[in-house]
Amino acid sequence: MVNGHDSEYTGRYVVLFDRSSQESGISALSSAAGIAPLERVTGTESGNVAELLERPDVSVLFEDLSAAVVEVRPEQRHALVTTAEAEPSIVTAEPERMVHALPITTPQQAPTEFFPAFRSDEDVITRHTMAETAAVQGPSWIEDGYTWGLQAIRTHLSHLTGDGVKVAVLDTGVDTDHPDLAGQLEASESFVPGETVEDVHGHGTHCIGTVAGPADPQQGPRYGVAPEARILAAKVLDNMGNGPDGQILAGMAWAVSHGARVISMSVGARVRPGELFPQAYEMLAVRALALGTQIVAAAGNDSRRPARTAPVSRPANCPSILSVAALDTALAPAHFSNGAVNGQGGEINIAAPGWQVRSAVPGGGYRAMNGTSMATPHAAGVVALLAQAHPDASAADLSAALVASAFPLGQPAADIGAGLLQAP
Repeated sequence: MVNGHDSEYTGRYVVLFDRSSQESGISALSSAAGIAPLERVTGTESGNVAELLERPDVSVLFEDLSAAVVEVRPEQRHALVTTAEAEPSIVTAEPERMVHALPITTPQQAPTEFFPAFRSDEDVITRHTMAETAAVQGPSWIEDGYTWGLQAIRTHLSHLTGDGVKVAVLDTGVDTDHPDLAGQLEASESFVPGETVEDVHGHGTHCIGTVAGPADPQQGPRYGVAPEARILAAKVLDNMGNGPDGQILAGMAWAVSHGARVISMSVGARVRPGELFPQAYEMLAVRALALGTQIVAAAGNDSRRPARTAPVSRPANCPSILSVAALDTALAPAHFSNGAVNGQGGEINIAAPGWQVRSAVPGGGYRAMNGTSMATPHAAGVVALLAQAHPDASAADLSAALVASAFPLGQPAADIGAGLLQAP
């Protein structure tokens, strides 16, 4: 998840239109601001979206979400903003920013190693069987059958597997040849110009493994929450772990059109104290909910507890996106995990394991990693379990059930929301 990046703007704008009067908004922007001509795409027509997003001579309209990434000349940006404010058919227009997936760099963890090595001698003493025991006594873990994270959220006690539920992971791609994950992939697509969906960075493969690693991996312990879920892998960040909002938007449209019940986004950008949530992402999340898709996102890794707690990152700071904080093996907020510093939307909704989380990485292997990025796919996997158990439930109902079933840990809601994520 995000660490150490300030706002970075691309010069383009993300524009959301009223679905009922979309053409009026497009016409207004074309005449008043001279935006580049629109190329219209749907989520199922994603083959050339990456190339379109790279072209400075076109704007891209995602028909499924009535949202566009708009190219406009610098001298016309003011006209675009004033037109958007005055035109009722335009819901919002915001500058496009960059988002990132980066390692945790703290005094406790040297920044020179992205994947902290998983070592068998880091397995500890006893298996956790109930959240109550962990909360009262403090956990110690044996990871012979399940990772400590799966034990903490009680996946090892659940009969559910996420059978057939589609989960989209928007990240740095996936190792399509990983022996644990190849059979889990329903579809994959790259929205990064000039790069295939193959995961060079490693972040995306790790997150996908946590969502849906198999019940019997090539090498134990089991690390996947929903081993029979179907993964939609969208590469929206490049091989360095960076990408603009437009690529995230493209991945969201693709995921919704392919029937994702949940979108897992361990990506984002830091925000300042007092900064409002992005209207574009909020409205996109509302539209996704209406289409049956819940978005979960990482709260961010900018804190240095106990000295400083940073605000929840964007887009996790949107009210309609489920914000996930990270817990360490003592089920306390991880020292890097962001918290509820800002107002509406900037709260934490739930907390999940995010310290020394073992999962798959490119090349067929495994590593333990730290971050709210690692906590988020735990939550996405549990949404998949809930969707299997309640196939007719709305996306909002699934989110409400996930929050309602959390186990309270006695920590402030500003740090862990409703509490520890629990599998049904």
